Amino acid sequence: MTTGKINVSVENIFPLIKKFLYSDHEIFLRELISNGTDATLKLKHLISIGDAKVEYGNPTIEVKIDKEGKKLHIIDQGLGMTSEEVEKYINQIAFSGAEEFLEKYKDSAKDSGIIGHFGLGFYSAFMVAEKVELITKSFKDEPAAHWTCDGSPEFTLVASDKTTRGTEIILHIAEDSLEFLEENRISTLLNKYNKFMPVPIKFGTKTETLPTPEDAPEDFKAEEVEVDNIINNPNPAWTKAPTELKDEDYKEFYRELYPMQFEDPLFHIHLNVDYPFNLTGILYFPKMSSDLQIQKDKIQLYQNQVYVTDNVEGIVPEFLTMLKGVIDSPDIPLNVSRSYLQADGAVKKISNYITRKVADKLKSLFTENRADFEEKWNDIKIVLEYGMLSEPKFYEKAGAFTLYPTVDGKYFTLEELKENLKETQTDKDGKLVLLYAGNKESQHSYIQTAKEKGYEVLLLDSPIISHLIQKLEADNENMTFVRVDSDHVDNLISKEEATISKLSETEQETLKTVLETLVPKPTYNVQLQAMDSHSAPFIITQPEFMRRMKEMSQSGGGGGMFGMGNMPEMYNVVVNTNSELATTILNSTDKTHQEQLVKQALDLAKLSQNLLKGEDLTAFVKRSFELVK
Repeated sequence: MTTGKINVSVENIFPLIKKFLYSDHEIFLRELISNGTDATLKLKHLISIGDAKVEYGNPTIEVKIDKEGKKLHIIDQGLGMTSEEVEKYINQIAFSGAEEFLEKYKDSAKDSGIIGHFGLGFYSAFMVAEKVELITKSFKDEPAAHWTCDGSPEFTLVASDKTTRGTEIILHIAEDSLEFLEENRISTLLNKYNKFMPVPIKFGTKTETLPTPEDAPEDFKAEEVEVDNIINNPNPAWTKAPTELKDEDYKEFYRELYPMQFEDPLFHIHLNVDYPFNLTGILYFPKMSSDLQIQKDKIQLYQNQVYVTDNVEGIVPEFLTMLKGVIDSPDIPLNVSRSYLQADGAVKKISNYITRKVADKLKSLFTENRADFEEKWNDIKIVLEYGMLSEPKFYEKAGAFTLYPTVDGKYFTLEELKENLKETQTDKDGKLVLLYAGNKESQHSYIQTAKEKGYEVLLLDSPIISHLIQKLEADNENMTFVRVDSDHVDNLISKEEATISKLSETEQETLKTVLETLVPKPTYNVQLQAMDSHSAPFIITQPEFMRRMKEMSQSGGGGGMFGMGNMPEMYNVVVNTNSELATTILNSTDKTHQEQLVKQALDLAKLSQNLLKGEDLTAFVKRSFELVK
């Protein structure tokens, strides 16, 4: 029998481990199963190169609960350890066996999937256990060893009668951690952290019905048998080459990742790179909502098929965190508990690679089947527009496949719009004017007016479109975006003769004075304009600059990325001097009647812009019924 002290430099290392080393106690199971996986994969590698003369077989890792004895068992059939190795790897904290193994076999083992980096995973057991036993037998022809520690720096190491290769860890669960003796709790953790581990993981048994023979009689009763319950998929889709997978395989894996997701993804992107870093994964574009926050934290980060986190900020560009899927890379540097990313140049390279790969995939989808891409545009546009705003490298490539739909359901790239509209939609300064609506319903009358004049109207309705427009205009000097209800629409050069006002200059000045006394300031600014007599008598437009600033303030949430504080409400009341109503208001001698006409016309214009609310709306309805009477 050997006794001694674990070789640590801090007397109270175990309380430190329990309180501070790991952010969440539940990950002890992930760490211990990862150790078992390492031991199994190391053995597989040694056999493959001839350094271990044993049969590999079909090893599994088993998790067993002994609720009555308050024990949890994790059993592997890996390479095991000798007593000497237990002394070296268990009693010398932070001396990682995986690290030493990789160094020794660095040329042949780089693709063997060895997980461990820190040598501390085993000690996570003490976060939930008051005593830990380790019974292990090496693949070498040496006696088995039995190590025991009660959470103090004291340990015992004795010979064991274990005859089978591998390691069994027995956790004597502490009173404050008895939840980890519940089957549902362990099952949930295995599903969360170990769902795609590269070695089969057994947890309990399940009942399966044997197949019915073809010649079975009608009253044949199929036999039911108990079989091992393997809870993981050791060969998930992302570990395979794209050539091995069909479209249905990708959809099936999506359903495996998100069993509660009932809609298929729109399309997928398979990531696979081995230089200058190793990274595999599959990203899916789901149907998007306009709520950017709801969409986030759906991508899972793995390291050699071990789940790490669903917070991939830093690795995946922010605009792509709204996607779903898996990324797996052994080259992503993690801190000691594998819970948080460390700042590293490799991480930025990975992020840039993912950005480029996504852009290339989108371009190929657009080129290969434009009609299908157009059909999916409204479900993916928010991600692409956000990417153009936040990632310069993505912005450079996105022009080739970013679409601008019209209110009539046609789709154009920006270059196509420039070419198609250069002769018909320029302003007085020679700039190309791209008219757009933010809402087809509320801006219907403005859209119709523009279309009657032969203008093309785009439908740009995402919550961040104002920011993207600002960027596009900054990069295209001879182009401007103008919303159909904006005061800038008047700057478009009409192909017809300019409309002449029926009112003289003096009459116009008198009319404007009357209107300005009745239209509330400073929210509304009165403007007179000679328009077709069939046009609406009163139209409300918004100053383009103020409207954009207000939208950008709202989309930034006041204090968010684009927050600019609260912008004041400002509108223009454009009065058609060629309308009969303008003439009637001008010539009315009854001041009360004149005021009623102006209020009713203004309220109708406000109603068309959804600006009539509260008391004003109540007064308008009452006044309208009086007029009907």
